Amino acid sequence: MTTNRILWARTKDALVQSVERLGFPAELGEAAAQHLGSPKAMERMISYLDYVKPTSAELIVDEMLAIRSDIDAWREKKASEEANARYNEMLYYGLGDPGE
Repeated sequence: MTTNRILWARTKDALVQSVERLGFPAELGEAAAQHLGSPKAMERMISYLDYVKPTSAELIVDEMLAIRSDIDAWREKKASEEANARYNEMLYYGLGDPGE
């Protein structure tokens, strides 16, 4: 097992335990871990669970979706910044001479 897989599995287990400590089924934690995807996102969810201690599954799912939305927005922003940088390079340096 690779280091990344071990980290993912440990973080997933911690998320499932946090969900169970609040009295919810382990399946909710498993689904949240699967949907969040990364250990960093799962750690953010664990922090929310430990600090806020939500009283309904809807609140847990709502936060999970908010975290996922933040991640997707960040990725979209980074992709847009990269595309903008390439476009600016093209404007600055031009397309080049077809004969080169």
